[in-house]
Amino acid sequence: MNVKTCKAFLILIMVVLIAMSSCSVSKQISRNATSLLLNDTAIRTGHIGISIYEPASNTYWYNYNADKNFIPASNTKLFTLYAGLKYLGDSLVAARLQKNRTAITVYPSGDPSFLNAEFKFQPLFSLLKSYKTIYINNNTWQDNALGNGWAWDDYNDDYMAERSSFPIYGNLIDFSFTGDSLTASSNAIQILSGDGIDYDPDTKKISSGYFRIERNYANNDFYIKKSAFAFKKKSIPFKTDPEFIAELLKDSLHCEDVTFFRSVTQQFDGNTEKALSHPIKSDAITTSIKAEAESAQFIIHSQPTDSLFKIMMHRSDNFFAEQTLLMASNEQLGYMNDDKIIDTILHNDLKDIPQRPQWVDGSGLSRYNLFSPQSFVYILNKMKNEFGWERIKNILATGGTGTLSAYYKKYSGYIYAKTGTLSNNCALSGYLITKKGKLLIFSVLANNYQTGATPVRRAVEKFIEAIREKY
Repeated sequence: MNVKTCKAFLILIMVVLIAMSSCSVSKQISRNATSLLLNDTAIRTGHIGISIYEPASNTYWYNYNADKNFIPASNTKLFTLYAGLKYLGDSLVAARLQKNRTAITVYPSGDPSFLNAEFKFQPLFSLLKSYKTIYINNNTWQDNALGNGWAWDDYNDDYMAERSSFPIYGNLIDFSFTGDSLTASSNAIQILSGDGIDYDPDTKKISSGYFRIERNYANNDFYIKKSAFAFKKKSIPFKTDPEFIAELLKDSLHCEDVTFFRSVTQQFDGNTEKALSHPIKSDAITTSIKAEAESAQFIIHSQPTDSLFKIMMHRSDNFFAEQTLLMASNEQLGYMNDDKIIDTILHNDLKDIPQRPQWVDGSGLSRYNLFSPQSFVYILNKMKNEFGWERIKNILATGGTGTLSAYYKKYSGYIYAKTGTLSNNCALSGYLITKKGKLLIFSVLANNYQTGATPVRRAVEKFIEAIREKY
């Protein structure tokens, strides 16, 4: 046997041994999956999909229903994170602006950090408060406040704040109750008594501490209603009508006038969109356009992008996720529209995805979203390769932190993942560093089980931890 033949023979043996090893690993994981997941009393009432992949060898260690579609809940945020990392650079665009001596025109970017209490650095606010007249060109807004497939009756809950071109205060009103006084974070709203509860808007006094607050679905009237529970504090989404945003801005900036407008009549979803906010005189628009012609457009940046992404992923913040996708749309397409940016990303950046998902929103609130476990393995691998492992580790929650605070506590620094939860559906996708130092990417999606999420999460935890300890 000559040297060439000997080398070829050795290579063949190595390939066979690797294949046998891979097959053995797959069988071992399959047995664990059957005992810990597939036969679990909670999980077997529904459906589950599992994919485990080793990037170093480009090998799937295990697949079970891995090419089938599931409702991913907040695992959708992993795709939104990719869009943000790809298109938003290292700092968020607060707005594009044009100014003259007496007025300033703002082109909103969808930045959710504006006057958000979690972000102390507010460069746009610092600039705008020096102007008495502010025009806001709303041409870039080409979407709806609520996403397709969202549960409409959750509109009163803080996890479903409306989307908008110019977010302010996280698009929430904060209510707090101290002593016998009810206070709100803005004077622009109207609080109304109801159900036998007396409230004095002048003194802020309320007749009972046992109440709840509900917003009228159609407007920004907030009603006080009886409750069996004592009220402490609550954040409630406001309706993001331009007129209301203008009032909030006037109240916050102490300026004389804030005007939303579209510089031209536009067609959107079959409806003609005309000038927004309170009625605008034609000379006001003309003045604004002349001002735009007099000065070049400039950009103000707000926060480091990763500071937003880290909160978005650790807390699973729906509002930050929705606005991230809209900001990506604005930077890439020049306007804000979920459908368009999703279609653009899927046709270009993610054109080689194993199974094309039905991707509907940024947060995962929609039950119209459908993704496969392999599609999450794909996007996690792509993010690691394109943006670097260290950056991704800094953004995702690890064991004992964020939405993993009650899980994988022994494995902090060895698992980095994103949870997802809707009623009867939960998900976990991320990275796992095994005991032998192997980096794995995994996705486990469970749908339609008839228990709460906790027993399903605990079963998945046992399965993932067993892989960590074995390999």
